[in-house]
Amino acid sequence: MRVSYNWLKQYLDFHLTPGELGELLTALGLEVEGVEEVQSIPGGLEGVFVGEVLECRPHPNADRLSVTRVDIGNGDPLPIVCGAPNVAAGQKVVVATVGTTLYPAKGDPLTLKKTKIRGEVSEGMICAEDELGLGHDHDGILVLPGEARTGTPAKDYFEVETDVVYEIGLTPNRSDATNHLGVARDLAAYLRINHDHSGEVRWPDVSAFQVENHNQTLEVEVEDAEACPRYSGLSLEGIRVKESPDWLKRRLQAVGVRPINNVVDATNFVLHELGQPLHAFDIDAIPSKKIVVKTLPGGTAFTTLDEVERPLSDKDLMICDGEDNGLCIAGVFGGMGSGVTEKTTRLFLESAHFDAKWIRRTSMRYNLRTDAAKVYEKGSDPNITVYALQRAALLIRELAGGTIASEIVDRYPRPIAPAEVQVRPAQVNRLLGLELSDREQVRILEAMDMEVARKGEGQLLVRVPTNKSDVTREADVIEEILRIYGYDKVPIPEKIHSAMAIAAYPEPNELRDAVSQLLIGRGFLEMMGLSLSESRYYTEGPELGIAPESLVHIHNTSNAHLDIMRPTMLVSGLEAIRYNQNRQQQDLKLFEFGKTYRQGEDGIAETEHLALFLTGARWRESWLFDREQPVTFYTLKAMVETVLQRLGLAGYQHTFLQDERFQYGLVYHRGPQVLAEFGQVPLSLSKAMDIRTPVLYADLHWETLAPAVKPDGLTFRELNRFPAVRRDLALVVDNSVKFQDIASIAKKHGKKLLKTVDLFDLYENEEQLGAGKKSYAVSFVLEHPEKTLKDKEVDKLMDKLIQAYEAQLGAVIRR
Repeated sequence: MRVSYNWLKQYLDFHLTPGELGELLTALGLEVEGVEEVQSIPGGLEGVFVGEVLECRPHPNADRLSVTRVDIGNGDPLPIVCGAPNVAAGQKVVVATVGTTLYPAKGDPLTLKKTKIRGEVSEGMICAEDELGLGHDHDGILVLPGEARTGTPAKDYFEVETDVVYEIGLTPNRSDATNHLGVARDLAAYLRINHDHSGEVRWPDVSAFQVENHNQTLEVEVEDAEACPRYSGLSLEGIRVKESPDWLKRRLQAVGVRPINNVVDATNFVLHELGQPLHAFDIDAIPSKKIVVKTLPGGTAFTTLDEVERPLSDKDLMICDGEDNGLCIAGVFGGMGSGVTEKTTRLFLESAHFDAKWIRRTSMRYNLRTDAAKVYEKGSDPNITVYALQRAALLIRELAGGTIASEIVDRYPRPIAPAEVQVRPAQVNRLLGLELSDREQVRILEAMDMEVARKGEGQLLVRVPTNKSDVTREADVIEEILRIYGYDKVPIPEKIHSAMAIAAYPEPNELRDAVSQLLIGRGFLEMMGLSLSESRYYTEGPELGIAPESLVHIHNTSNAHLDIMRPTMLVSGLEAIRYNQNRQQQDLKLFEFGKTYRQGEDGIAETEHLALFLTGARWRESWLFDREQPVTFYTLKAMVETVLQRLGLAGYQHTFLQDERFQYGLVYHRGPQVLAEFGQVPLSLSKAMDIRTPVLYADLHWETLAPAVKPDGLTFRELNRFPAVRRDLALVVDNSVKFQDIASIAKKHGKKLLKTVDLFDLYENEEQLGAGKKSYAVSFVLEHPEKTLKDKEVDKLMDKLIQAYEAQLGAVIRR
């Protein structure tokens, strides 16, 4: 929201500099995010003066140019070459001197230099209206009245106004500060409490309002009083739509509103002045002479002012005529054909209070974030609609002429009273750390126009004005007291008391940070995908093994295609890979901590995961590595095992993965408890997602992993001082035998002596080994923690292993 320094001073007398005011606004909870100096005429006409043309003669070398001498009041007339056809001696003109920067109505800024034009020296420029930024006329130079005083700075002659505009980061709870008068009231309360200010705010005078005839009375019917608790309106006739005066255009331009015409500008002015949105309808576009506030059937086509046809929802509140034709999306956007044009002479002026939730849903549904919608969704003041009508009607009559041609229609079946909140002065002091007397608290509340009444011992009954729609609880009122009292006046305690917090191990954030740092150190980048996804990924295209009934659907009004909560981390990761590949990033290592959501018998299950994604080359481009070597399943497998090792997890089983999310892969588990699933994403899915390289994906079940981490999960021990012994075996076994079976037998018999067992060769040859056979070459590393192993001890263990392999696996030892 933009707030004008000069505009504020219309309602409140204060002597704060623009810098001091900015600091005070921030202290009041209206955080100033930016400050800009604006001028009613760009550049402020610095270096431009009123001049008198002393001489004017034809240019000797150009038919369409004139050579002039112009007095600008400094005693040294300037030679200026001018191309305007209407320049003549004796005229009072506007002269820009050498070094001046002009900001024309069209085009880029222009800085003047001393120059020669066809052999004649020119030291300045006699300006046209558009060259000064005063208008768009370029038919000739701007000729001033004869009484204009030579040498007068143009900024004084044209009364250039300099203003300071504050960009306010308005929070959703500040419905009272969506307008200049609301900010002035807040400021007045602060100055009254802290700077002995009178606190007097000048409200616009509407005492001259009176109905002049009843020629244009319209019937008003409100069908949905929940969505529209109050609807007020009146009619004017005999108006003349034209350009707004300069003062009005300056006010609107300062706060970023483009002037349109005197009627529309008047409604926008009142919006930014009082915080009450208004809308003007051309009565000639309402032949039924009736206004109906209602919803229309879903799918009804409606063309808005931006000439876009939109199918309406049955939850959109509409302003209609008596024939159920939509005139306007209530509180959000006007419609084509019913608004004010240059031909309008009769208008109906609307001032209503709409329900915040209804307006926000509609505004977000069509992404129409208008100023009016932003006010309504914060909560407009229901008890200012008639006053705003009177203010706007008087302003329109002043700017556009005409008469007030109807009584004010006011449909307000259930008046909204000020909220009544019980406040305990002792609780105020306890929460704020202050020692404010009851009297001082009452004084602060009354400065904010809150009515205060005693209600028993130690309690106050506070009636909160309806412009503060978010102040409904004791804590809200206490916050209001603190804002006006001053955050910086709260004393800082000399002692700070704290309690020791003991968290259960492992601390979730520390665990995540440790794994994140591990992955980053291995070249991964952290990504953050949306928790929202598109249902079409799971109902169309490649099968992902996720039942449609398990999808958690949502009603997303702003991005309708994102209609479910993601049931898997896979799709958001593939979207990130596609996004990066489309921007020439082919080699990717990504990880994400996130949640998935699925609908089950017991409700919605929300689970945490750690997802890893690999694609492209294994190594960065370097003379050290083979740039053509891609990442493989084993690259991912090593990374998964590194994460599990970092968490101190061991003793898990391996099983081949059967899941539509993977073309092939493994699952690490402890019985039925899954720790991690990983493998290659099906090529059909990669292709459907427009990904050009194979993708490897790991899904680590973080909710299972984190609780399994123990305080002593990582242990350290002294390196063994005694040498290790290695033995190799070549075992011919059936194709059905897995290396895991061999390793399990070795660990069972090796116990403390067996340090590692590894597979270093796999050989298959039917002619030499027989059908259905393969040969595993396996290494065994043995060591004793307290002595050097002897050959007899090693041979004894190896004999036990050979016997076990022959008996349990039917293995034949190749000798």
